[in-house]
Amino acid sequence: MTQIFHDSEADRSFRAKWWLGRGATYGVLILWALICLFPIYWTITTSFKMAPDVMRGNMVPWVDYTPKWLGWRSLGLSPDTIGAESTVRAEFLKRFLNSTIVALSASTLAVVLGSLAAYGLSRFSYRFGPMRNNDISFFFLSQLILPPVVLALPFLVLYKELALLDTRIGLILLYTLTVLPIVIWIMRDQFASIPTELEEAALVDGLGIWGAFLTIILPIALPGMVAAFILSLVLTWNEYFFAALLTSTNAVTLPVMVASQTGSQGINWWAMAALSFAAILPLIVIAIALERYIIKGMAAGAVK
Repeated sequence: MTQIFHDSEADRSFRAKWWLGRGATYGVLILWALICLFPIYWTITTSFKMAPDVMRGNMVPWVDYTPKWLGWRSLGLSPDTIGAESTVRAEFLKRFLNSTIVALSASTLAVVLGSLAAYGLSRFSYRFGPMRNNDISFFFLSQLILPPVVLALPFLVLYKELALLDTRIGLILLYTLTVLPIVIWIMRDQFASIPTELEEAALVDGLGIWGAFLTIILPIALPGMVAAFILSLVLTWNEYFFAALLTSTNAVTLPVMVASQTGSQGINWWAMAALSFAAILPLIVIAIALERYIIKGMAAGAVK
């Protein structure tokens, strides 16, 4: 009886510690989620505030303040202006289209080229002078060390000579070069984690190198490619420096339009908040839609 009593006491103590540890873990995760989501919450609520509410820092709608459509009206996206003709809304849609075309094209091109380069570095041995595969991979990654301002003047002069200033194709090429090292580094680790025996078996069955890559390796590496695509998309979508430097009218992107909300009278926080949320909403939708691929890519070691 004494042994049974002690066992039950030990079981209760163990379960109490287990539930306590689990509760603490979930508490920390919930707290961290709230911290991460707070900027989005602040942006959304600010887009519905009047100027005095912004200055007073009112945070809870219908408690601290009454929501208004001031921020969305400034973009022509409020219920009372959405049906009418709006120059600001047309400008916003034009910038949104520019960002979409540039970010998607640059990210897709970077993933395609970066995956091919990474596959070669993970499967074949190269020698470029004293450099071997690891040195070549590090060379690609080292290109990110240079701050963008160092490249500003060379690209400005080069794009002027090539007539690429204020063009989407100019931004696409530049953004592709910007995120290409990251894609190569991510996909090299992804391909290296795939056993070479799979390709050898495919070659024995009669497939060529390209056939083995497209039918065997590519489906396995797809989660890592999606993770690299999402990362590239976020970086290119949010890029501001080169977009402001190399564009003026036709190819201006959303980050430049967001920054333009600062005027001589100060910052129009409500308009900037509405514009910012409209800008980040596509990324949120894409991240949710491709969530399972991102998790698989991270679990496979694609993102480190």
